[in-house]
Amino acid sequence: MFIRQTRALICLLLLLSTACGGGADPEGTVYRHAIDGVPGSLDPAHAADVYASTLVVNIFDTLYRYRYLARPYELAPNLAEDFPEVSEDGRVFTIRLRAARFADDPAFADGRGRPVTAADVVFSLRRHFDPATRSQGAWLWRDRIVGLDAWGRDGADPQAEVAGLQALDDRTVRIELTRPYPQLVNTLAMALSAIVPPEAVAHYGREFSVRPVGSGPFQLLSLDETRAVLKPNAHFDREPLDLTAEGFDPDRHGHYGLEALDGRRYPFLDRLEVHFIAEPATRWNSFFSGRDVDNVMLPPEQAVRVLESTHPLVFRPQIERDFQTHVGRETGLVLYGFNMANPEIGYHADPERDRANHALRCAIRDAFDWAARNRVFYQGLGEVFPGVIPPFLDEYEPDLPTESIDHDPALARQRLADHGWTAEQLPVLVYGLESSVERRQMFEQFRAQLAAIGYPPEKIRRAAFGSFGEYHRAIINGQVDLFLLGWTLAYPDAQYSLQLFFGPNAAPGANLFNYANPEFDEAFRRAEPLPQGPERSALYRDLNRLVLDDCAMIGSLTRTRVHLWHPRVRMLPDREVLGGYFLRFVDVQEPPA
Repeated sequence: MFIRQTRALICLLLLLSTACGGGADPEGTVYRHAIDGVPGSLDPAHAADVYASTLVVNIFDTLYRYRYLARPYELAPNLAEDFPEVSEDGRVFTIRLRAARFADDPAFADGRGRPVTAADVVFSLRRHFDPATRSQGAWLWRDRIVGLDAWGRDGADPQAEVAGLQALDDRTVRIELTRPYPQLVNTLAMALSAIVPPEAVAHYGREFSVRPVGSGPFQLLSLDETRAVLKPNAHFDREPLDLTAEGFDPDRHGHYGLEALDGRRYPFLDRLEVHFIAEPATRWNSFFSGRDVDNVMLPPEQAVRVLESTHPLVFRPQIERDFQTHVGRETGLVLYGFNMANPEIGYHADPERDRANHALRCAIRDAFDWAARNRVFYQGLGEVFPGVIPPFLDEYEPDLPTESIDHDPALARQRLADHGWTAEQLPVLVYGLESSVERRQMFEQFRAQLAAIGYPPEKIRRAAFGSFGEYHRAIINGQVDLFLLGWTLAYPDAQYSLQLFFGPNAAPGANLFNYANPEFDEAFRRAEPLPQGPERSALYRDLNRLVLDDCAMIGSLTRTRVHLWHPRVRMLPDREVLGGYFLRFVDVQEPPA
């Protein structure tokens, strides 16, 4: 008896780290993924940030997705059987659905998930235009689907039809556009377009944001402020993983152990945990301990421990030996925004004050030192560029003048003087930030640079928010005048970053700047129906220059992503366009017996 009890106690104490009882985790194969923020909501209609998207695209289905390994990124059918049939004029899209079921949930009459239908697709897209939803995604389809905007304005009657959004039968959806929109299929791969069951939306009401029900590869087991725990959706059924179709290249991917996944049905995990760890140092310690999380996106301050050099980027030998690594440029940008709706710094009815505000914004931009930001917070691994068209896009202009990103305090002081700004007259501005050590340090750097041009430090006031969701809501509600924004492109097209400044997309849409320039809006509309080509590229570049001329933002910088993960995990992580989709393809090797 004593021997059996002792052995049982040892097994209990060492269960997660020894080979007792065969060495398997009692939960089965478990992958613990770390992200640097807390999702504001798991309702797809509010999945407007990378944190929410990471979970939403795994709990719910989207009609399309991106191939796991293909670069440049390639779209692929997901809940859709194939790519749409498109009319000759590019306005009518017919999409056929594959067979799928929602996860079991008490929201359904018998607790068993029912088949997904075309009516669910119609419901999911229509609810973005129901004022009661307060959608953060309606801007993607506004004025683009025949009758949809009018349906929302007329009261969003669930019994009323929308001419341009119809279920032809249980498995066929028809979408009719007001004009050609080449990026439509890209929008149908975004978390915001995920398919939801009406029963669950009605059953849970506001709690649907924390009680999500979908037809994706996982379903939610638990959620709190520190992590989300997911298990496989028993009804999820897709073809076995075809690595070749996903873009596998032995030269680029052969050392990640992915070949062992080929031909198997996914998801491969018994349990997926997504940990929300805002502080970089805490994420690093959780990963490096080997006990808490299985991956980390390298915090720049740890670069000296990981990299032998940054230019070129070379890992230290022990890092190459002990971990899997991947380096890639972010498909997005980091920039500062002004709240153009605030007459203290943005648009003003008095033309003279409006010109003075423009000079003030330009002066603040001149005062900001992107080289210092890159050096101090990104170890020089970022790339600074003017405007909002990042270097990885075809429309990027390498010879665009750099005045907008040059650190020029003398010019900033001259602008202020020329327009009568004095220390006494300068407005009090609220600088919003997430409550973390790194963000507070960035604020102090920003305020010190403004102090160098004569802006009284006490007039740049900090407003800290406990989570990204709270911070995002504060920007939407106009509670801050200056804000730092990281914008990841959900599809590889300059339109996605330029729509940040399209007037009709004003908050709560993507245009958090509340930028309103009729010349910009007119050119943006002209570019919308155009296929990729010289005419569209020229318009995109004109739009970029308009934003720069108006000093509506301070930017930009694109970061280098350095991913590390434990060798027992078979995967290639992706924070960018692919987003959280890669998690369905993650596998964990069992420890040796």
